Amino acid sequence: MKMGPEERKVLREREQAYRARVKLEVDAALRDSGLRLEGEKREQFEQRYLQERRRIEHELRQETEAKRQQQLPVLQERLKKEFQETPSITSPSAPAASTSPKK
Repeated sequence: MKMGPEERKVLREREQAYRARVKLEVDAALRDSGLRLEGEKREQFEQRYLQERRRIEHELRQETEAKRQQQLPVLQERLKKEFQETPSITSPSAPAASTSPKK
């Protein structure tokens, strides 16, 4: 990737913000579970939480994309009908707007 220093900085900041947000969510999940884990057990909990979270997010993205693909043909058909029935403002038969300056 050919990125300038500013772009790399923005990506680093974005990644740091993401990691901080995820850490807060893991801490909240651990606290909400009522478990008191330390050391290796806590690390295992964090890894498992992140693994399951990635799985859930992947499934949600797939569901969203499937719904989008189902709805796009309906949207395209509706827009096709809408724009076929109404005269276009930019059509050659439409009168041109006056561009003379007002005094």
